[in-house]
Amino acid sequence: MAKEKTIGAGEFKTHCLNLIDEVNRSRLPIIITKHGKPLARLVPYADEPYTLFGCMKGSVVVHGDLVDGTGEEWQADGD
Repeated sequence: MAKEKTIGAGEFKTHCLNLIDEVNRSRLPIIITKHGKPLARLVPYADEPYTLFGCMKGSVVVHGDLVDGTGEEWQADGD
């Protein structure tokens, strides 16, 4: 995992708009420091929080009937 980039508050003030674009493009946060002490974190905006529930919705295509048999007779069917 990449280490978070840190930047001093003065440099952040000077390059604020470019840093916002960088965070949006790279999706990696930037820590803003003052006298070497972390004060804030600039993070990319997420429209919706990511959740595993339903994350694959719309990614499966069904071809034919999933319940109907294949027509092949199995040994278990004969008993």
